[in-house]
Amino acid sequence: MHFYRSINTIKALTFDLDDTLYDNSMIVEKAEQEMVKILQNYEQLHTLTISKYLAEKHTVLLSHPEIYHDVNVWRFQTIKSLLNKTDIPVQKFADIIDESISCFNFWRHKMQVPESTHTLLTKLATKYPLAVITNGNVDINQIGLGDYFQFSLRGGEHGRSKPFPEIFDLASDKLAIPSQHILHVGDNLLTDVNGAINNGFLACFINIYKCDIFQLDDARCLPHMEITQLLELDNLL
Repeated sequence: MHFYRSINTIKALTFDLDDTLYDNSMIVEKAEQEMVKILQNYEQLHTLTISKYLAEKHTVLLSHPEIYHDVNVWRFQTIKSLLNKTDIPVQKFADIIDESISCFNFWRHKMQVPESTHTLLTKLATKYPLAVITNGNVDINQIGLGDYFQFSLRGGEHGRSKPFPEIFDLASDKLAIPSQHILHVGDNLLTDVNGAINNGFLACFINIYKCDIFQLDDARCLPHMEITQLLELDNLL
């Protein structure tokens, strides 16, 4: 654990999810591939590939930049845009979209949460109120983490995504703790570290990149502390 800034008394912790509490590598990619397979079952979309899906996703974002904040809405609108380019009857869209998104969500929750994460969160929860601030769509209850956290906030549903202020402000309000006493833990220097610091939180950067923080392209400001593995938060007990 390395400290870069003086730190206030920690009275609560908020956590990012993906690549912070578990390894998320290739999880989203696998979920999107399986979802595309579902769409390929329809004759009008049998030539759809993952690259074509991602290109459509990018096109939707260009037309509606604000959609970036809610990955669920973005995915819904991408599939709808693909369907609009076929002769599939509009009345079938809802069922196809539901089937596709259900497939995505099934595979999206196929990560393995390490037992060490459960052990650490169990300990931390006895001393601090814990909460989640995520830009993704993982349901903490579906991956066995729901019991440790007082609530989970998601970009789009609860305001603009990190690093924008709404979601951090809401977390502070719901915890009823001033932001300067809340430590946010995450792996992303822009959304987690910059977001936390710019919104008055304490920031803990979990450096999963095996690279000096000063060599990372996204480094804009230093966190209050840096760790290389989650278990180092045991030092807060």
